[in-house]
Order: sequence, then structure tokens, then C-alpha cells
Amino acid sequence: MSTVAILHYAGPPYVGGVEITMAAHARVLAAQGHHARIIAGKGAALAPGVDLRLLPELGSRGPLLERLAAELARGVVSAEFHALTERLTTWLADALAGCDVAMVHNVLSLHKNLAFTAALRRLHDGGRLPRLLAWCHDFAWLDPLYQPALHPGYPWDLLREPWPGVRYVVVSEDRRGMLAGLLGLDPARIAVVTPGVDLQALLKLEPETVALIDQLDLLAAAPLLLLPARITRRKNIELGVQIAGALRRQGAAVRLVVTGPPGPHNPANAAYLAELLALRRDTGAAEAVIFLYECFTDASGQPRPVSDAMLADLFHLADGLLFPSRYEGFGIPVLEAGLSGIPIFCSDIPPLRATAGEAASYFASDEPPDLIAGRIVAALAADQRYALRQRVRTTYTWEAIFRREIMPLLAGA
Repeated sequence: MSTVAILHYAGPPYVGGVEITMAAHARVLAAQGHHARIIAGKGAALAPGVDLRLLPELGSRGPLLERLAAELARGVVSAEFHALTERLTTWLADALAGCDVAMVHNVLSLHKNLAFTAALRRLHDGGRLPRLLAWCHDFAWLDPLYQPALHPGYPWDLLREPWPGVRYVVVSEDRRGMLAGLLGLDPARIAVVTPGVDLQALLKLEPETVALIDQLDLLAAAPLLLLPARITRRKNIELGVQIAGALRRQGAAVRLVVTGPPGPHNPANAAYLAELLALRRDTGAAEAVIFLYECFTDASGQPRPVSDAMLADLFHLADGLLFPSRYEGFGIPVLEAGLSGIPIFCSDIPPLRATAGEAASYFASDEPPDLIAGRIVAALAADQRYALRQRVRTTYTWEAIFRREIMPLLAGA
């Protein structure tokens, strides 16, 4: 595995888009078995597997740095600037020893500490840097607010000339066009690696839920439907299974998660469960229908109870509630789905209508499953929020971005 340095003026936990990106990259690198090393002017320890090397003179603030910035803004490159560049060159050479790749954020395109930029260039020209990935979020030479502080020549030109052998990275297609124009590069030579989202942190998912998501590959579901009920006949789970099978036949990569175990009070529930398992097989829904009691088990293989916290997680993750009960006294899952903001597909019975009103899509218990499935597909296809959820879940998590975009860059692609 590689040792990857991540460089910037400041590191996590300082809040900013760059610092958030650094923290996410370091976390995912460590989780994938790489060694991550954050090198910055300030920061704090992140997690096991992430090394931290700090030097205040790599930052953007402080008496010395602010004095030099004021001189540079007037076009003065002083002896003190050259002395700092020399010190940083020596320190960075040691801090980067043993690294295979350096992911440098903004230092090659922004003027917040030009001695830092100049020191990296010295090391690069001397062949003493690891392979350099220049993550460029902002461009001093293209920002009208910054241009009055920039001047022709060294060291300002380091920010608008392409460095030989460096792989440039930007966060969007828009930024790629801007950087290509600034550096005079073919846009194809600039990689686009977007920021992402930390699904577990954003949705406050329980560790057990995260493990279950990975185990069952739930993020790839399209759609992910939730049926929160015990396995009893009055819940009409057989219709849910048939709908899932119909969705599969219509080309949907559906996963239907049934959260409850077989009901404990009626001996006939064991027979009902056997019917459901056979129906799951016969309708082509073998991979589509997940009974949590089968896969969420303890070391002895016994089903584990689904906690309120895990159930809340599943509501936050799901693309819709599928609730085909024949009858209910009230129907709490409809309230939970409403609060979670997900579509509701449920049986047309008075208690559910009284709660959901016009917010649900209803079906009769004796309707053909193919027709119900077709209406679900149509409803989700018309919902742009569902399409965005799918893209975020499969494309924009930090883990997905790492696998798809960053791993090839680390390998030199």
C-alpha cells in the first residue's frame, strides 16, 4: 500500500471545503489500508492510520507570513522571503520522506503562502518530491480580488505556469476549463475529482447499519424499498414480495427490506414464512427481498432485534415505503415515512388514508402486482429527488469517488 501525503495551509478539523476534502481523503485512504500523512500549518489528529506533521510557517496567517504577504503584494521579494523558502524546503523534504504520492491542495494555484509554493517547486525541480497531484480548488490569477496582489515574474508566475510532470486535479468541469485556460493545458490532462458526502456522518447512521449496508450492498438498490413489519399474514407481505418480483421483471434493481422477524404469538406464522420464502424464489425476487431476520444475526445465528435507531436509519436511506397491509389499527410507518420525506406506496385502507391523505400512492390488495409495480416505477421516474438520491448514493460518496477516481491517480493513471 502507498504512503500518501496531503498538503495544505491548514488541515482538519478547521472547517472549509478544502479541509473537509482532506479529512475525507485521509479517512478513506486509511480505511483502504494506505498510510495517510497530513502536512499543514495547523490541524489536529484525525484517526488511527493518519499521521500529522505541522509547521506553523506552512500556514497562511501569523506575523511573519502576513509581513511577507504585504511585501509581496507590493511586488517586493525580500531576503526574508528567500530565507523562509529555504527553511521550508529543508523541512518539507524531511516531512515528505517515504511518501509515494503528494496530494497538494491549492498551494500550486493560490498565493496564500508563496514561500510554501516556492519550496515545493525547489524540491520538485530537484527530483526530491514524490509524484505530485496538484488539487486546484481556487486560482489566484483568475480572481479579481487577488489580482492586485500579483505581479509578473517569480514567485507569482509559479501559480500560472504548468509544472512539468505534475498531474493537475480540479473539482468540477467548470474548474477544469478555467485551469486549462490559465495554464495553457489540454483539458484532457486535468482530472476532475468532485468532493463527496460522508453518508454515515450526514445521516448519523449507526455502525451496525453501515455494516449491514455493506453486507447487503444496499446503496446499489434502485429503488430501495422498506417494509417495516413483523412477518404475519395481516401485513400481506406476500404482495410486497410479488411487487418486488414484478419490479425486477420490469428492469428495476429493487431491494425490499422487511425489517421484522416472524410473529411470535401465532404458530401459523412459521407456515406463512415458508410460503413467503417459496414465493420469493418463484417470483424471481430471490435477490430482491431481504428478510432482516435472516441476515442480521448474532454469533450463534440467532436473529438480532432491529433497534429504533437502525429502523430510523433505514427510513433515511430508503427511496420509498411499501406497506401492503390488509388491515391496520393505525399504521405508524406512514407517519415515519412522512417525517423522513420518502414516497409512500400503501394499501388503500381507511386508517392509512386517514393518516397519509393525498400524500400516498394507494393500491388495492387484489390488484395485479405488475400494475402496482408499474405505478411505483412511474412515480419514482417522475421524482427528480429520487434520481438525485440515486446519483449521490452510488456516485458521490467519498468511498465511491475514491474507488472510481482517486485510486487510478494514486496508481499513476
